[in-house]
Amino acid sequence: MNPKISVIIPNYNGEKTLEYCLESVYAADYEAVEVIVVDDGSDDRSVDIIKRFPCRLIQLPKHRGASAARNAGARASHSTLLFFTDSDCVLREDTLSTASQALLAHGPNAVIGGTYQQQSFDNSFYSRFQSVFVHYSETKNSQSPDYIATHAMAIYKETFLHSGGFNEQWLPILEDVEYSHRLRNTGHRLVMNSDILVQHIFNFSLTKSFRNAVRKSRYWTQYSIANKDLLNDSGTASYELKTNVVLFYVALLCFALVALNAPLFVALFLFVASANLVISQRLIKAFYSAYGIRFSLSAMIYYFCLYPLPVTIGGLMGVSSYILSSVDPLAET
Repeated sequence: MNPKISVIIPNYNGEKTLEYCLESVYAADYEAVEVIVVDDGSDDRSVDIIKRFPCRLIQLPKHRGASAARNAGARASHSTLLFFTDSDCVLREDTLSTASQALLAHGPNAVIGGTYQQQSFDNSFYSRFQSVFVHYSETKNSQSPDYIATHAMAIYKETFLHSGGFNEQWLPILEDVEYSHRLRNTGHRLVMNSDILVQHIFNFSLTKSFRNAVRKSRYWTQYSIANKDLLNDSGTASYELKTNVVLFYVALLCFALVALNAPLFVALFLFVASANLVISQRLIKAFYSAYGIRFSLSAMIYYFCLYPLPVTIGGLMGVSSYILSSVDPLAET
């Protein structure tokens, strides 16, 4: 018999996506499931939606953040295994069975991670771009991932509680990165299983894609400076992305200086562009394998020519936040 698994879903004003998420959980091919939704002080229709499903509802009296919501769900669990996902994620039919089998195979010392499907739930260009980008970034180092993301994280309940759970006095995001690093530092093994997949409901436009890049880059930078791993290859904070940002500004410099010595700077620009294509070739192949040649060309233009701008803005904000946070640079802000 399969051990019981608790699916823990933190929710804050997720009325637009929550129903899709819960429908997918109850459509899973895994029978021994306890579904716990922790509503984190929502002021939309979330609670009414949750009550339509036979899940356990925990309502926090005020908004406390995803870390507190996940911890509350884990403490209330009656299962041996925990599976964390988000209220804007849609599980596949085999997501829970694959996660359970992987966790049982590796034992209590491991935390198992999955990732986004390459194909996004919604079909805007920017949602597709983000799904492929995250899928590639989180699975490219599957043998030694730097972190396990909470959109698809499986762990033994006993291990989770003994570890202290997620840090509730933390940045608004990246609690899964901090938790993964803490587990690894205490001898636990991080395992990425690319067969454990969820679809994320992004509904991204250009503006939303830029805002997401700014926000992620800001807190990644703030955390990475404090953790002294700013140059590490860590998921979406990858070598490719960091190199892409640097080469973007080198290319701009070439354009600015072309009037001084056109042949030299044109040649330098071509070299920079070629180097970026080589460094990012696996990501480009991922774009192509997911959606074909037309999408991959559009994705390359966006990634090389526009995406470095919000990443830079977020990075500068992260540096500023770190410098100004003299008491605790990683406290929730």
